[in-house]
Order: sequence, then C-alpha cells, then structure tokens
Amino acid sequence: MDDADDVDDRELITWWGLVVEAHARTGRLVTEDLGIDVALPGPWLEVLLRLLRSPERRLTMTRLANEVSLTSGGFTKFADRLVRAGLLERQACATDRRVTYVALTPEGVALAERAQERHAQALRRHFLGPLGAEDAATLARIMRRLRDASTARLAAGHGSAGQETAVPGDD
Repeated sequence: MDDADDVDDRELITWWGLVVEAHARTGRLVTEDLGIDVALPGPWLEVLLRLLRSPERRLTMTRLANEVSLTSGGFTKFADRLVRAGLLERQACATDRRVTYVALTPEGVALAERAQERHAQALRRHFLGPLGAEDAATLARIMRRLRDASTARLAAGHGSAGQETAVPGDD
C-alpha cells in the first residue's frame, strides 16, 4: 500500500482495535442468538458449518484445522470430542493413507442445518442489518483480501505459522 507510511501509528492501532472489538461484540450477539437448541461449545459451530458447505460434507483434517486456526494436534483432540458426540466421523482417503477426512454424520448434518438457519437469522440481525448488503459485501471483500494476504505471507515463512490457536480446554 503506497500510503501506509502516511497513517499515524495511533490511528492505525485504533482502526485495528475497532475491527477486533466489532468482531468480538457482534460474534457474541450472534452466538447468543443461536439459542439453547443449537448451543455448541467452543468452535464446534464453525467446524460444523464449514463441513455442511463442503463437497460431500467432508474435509481433510489438515485443511479443516488450518481453516479454523487450530494446531494439528489440537484439532485431533477437538475432532475426537466431535466424534464422541456423534457429530463427525473419520474417513480414510482411498488414494493416500496419510490423509484422513472428517465428515458429518447424519446427526451432525441435522444439528448443522438447524444451526445454519439460526446463524443466518442472527447474522441478518447483527451484521447485515446494521451494515446493509452493499457495506457487508464490501467488508467481506476487504476481509478476504486481508485473509489471503496473511495466508500467503505465512506460507512464505513470514510470521510464525506454528502459533495457531490450540483447542480451548486442552491446556
């Protein structure tokens, strides 16, 4: 960005703080709106929704761990809990025995579909409502650009790619 040096440090920190605060507060409202019938601990909702939108409702363990910003070891423990809860199953890859998929079970699909409906309602209320469709789409486009730039830099060895988040409660 050509004008990056023209931004005052304090202003830059304020901008980033607004992004973090808005995400945290809006996320809390959206989560509260899910209600007890689809209440899911920790990042379960995100995993179930990603799998619901994926081809064959499955992804490799590695890809899913990366998408939800968990370490491989942390995601393995996390997946174990979802398997024990009857929401996921592990599937071996037919062409590469080093690859393991996680897929939604019928129970996982049912819960994910209920959660998706409630999640969309909450997003309409707390994200789309305040911003409107045009600003929400603009924000999504900007955040995709930031995510892709960050992903590329981490893949190129900039930053610490090994500092993903471990699963909460696995200390």
